[in-house]
Amino acid sequence: MNLSLVWIIAKKELRSLGSEKTIILAILLQLFIAMFSSFLMVGLSAMYDPSMYGRITGIQYGVGFVGNNSVLFDLFERDSSFKPYKMDPGLALGALKERKLAAVIWPSETSPDADDPVTVTLYTISNDIQSTVIEVKIKDILLEYEDILRDVRKERLDYHPIKVTPSRPVAQNSFYEFIYGLLIPMLLFMPAIISAGLVIDLITEEHQQQTLDTLRSTPATLEEIVCGKILACIAIIPVQAGLWLILLTVNGIRIVSLVEVLLHVVFTSAALIFIAATIAVYYRDRTKAQFIFSTSVIIVLLLLLAFPSNPVNLIVLLASGGAPAYHWAVMGAMIAGCLILSVIVRNMVKKVEYS
Repeated sequence: MNLSLVWIIAKKELRSLGSEKTIILAILLQLFIAMFSSFLMVGLSAMYDPSMYGRITGIQYGVGFVGNNSVLFDLFERDSSFKPYKMDPGLALGALKERKLAAVIWPSETSPDADDPVTVTLYTISNDIQSTVIEVKIKDILLEYEDILRDVRKERLDYHPIKVTPSRPVAQNSFYEFIYGLLIPMLLFMPAIISAGLVIDLITEEHQQQTLDTLRSTPATLEEIVCGKILACIAIIPVQAGLWLILLTVNGIRIVSLVEVLLHVVFTSAALIFIAATIAVYYRDRTKAQFIFSTSVIIVLLLLLAFPSNPVNLIVLLASGGAPAYHWAVMGAMIAGCLILSVIVRNMVKKVEYS
């Protein structure tokens, strides 16, 4: 195999990527997320965990309070996020409709030590971002009120609940859990999916547009043509992934083992590209190849994610600084897998070329 011809074909494909509008748009979308990740994190992490809204501080919300429940009223009065007002039901609901209040609380007249359950009705403005913040903040107060009611009524229990205390409590941080557990793997492996789909298009379009014979009239063989296209798709992986990692770092998101993360991404992505190329060479039809590849990727991902030492998990651990030493062994296994897949692709190309 002539490596210089492979490199010439790879450069040709890289230059032609500008005409692939879908690929360019996908890359620009990832670039936007990576560039403004610190700004977007608040909204995205709130979608991941709505309790993030409850951490918004510095604003005091007016709340209409209907009823005579002094305990619940005192809880709202103690919270710096709320300014409760005792009001009549009609007046309170009218003020809420005019957006003069953020919410209306209407507890039942049942006393805390009564036999009947205590109910609390909450009125907020529907389809409003402020209502989401209000509901999350009010939830904490209602949970505190629930604990008070439980304490008042605990004498009725004819059994003692078993208290379970974790031996090693873990402080949860949904913000960093979202960044390292979801955002970083999504950004880093999206180029792999894009490149795998791209290599299918590059190979199958030569057959469907009947331009393969023109290429084969040059000194390049079919093997060199396919390898050049694969090399072009692999070449853009470290560029994209490296840029995303740099932009994330600039946005204040610390990536501990940057080089190791990049190596894992490159070799895992290369394996996906080799699989896609094998399917494309075999079927030579874009629709069939894309469908088979998509199905294969889902199956492969499900199998990989069943193991704790899968590349996605290792990348998260490497980025956060908690990766085990055996991640090098996993990387070695991925390199061996890429070599095996490259042999499979070459054999498939030879089989097609001489069939």
